[in-house]
Amino acid sequence: MTGTLAAVGAGLAVIGAGLGIGRIGGSAMDAIARQPEAYSKIQIAMIISAALIEGVALFAVVIALIK
Repeated sequence: MTGTLAAVGAGLAVIGAGLGIGRIGGSAMDAIARQPEAYSKIQIAMIISAALIEGVALFAVVIALIK
């Protein structure tokens, strides 16, 4: 039973991270389409945000599998 709950928790963390990164990417593309001259600033902010989301997701997966 505990293994199943850990798998569900890890799966939810991965799904949440995927949705978050997808939303960041889509919003960044919209922003770049509106302001092409701000491409580098938008890209840097997008990469930093995606990295932070990946870090939290990895942390959540590790915690879910440890418990």
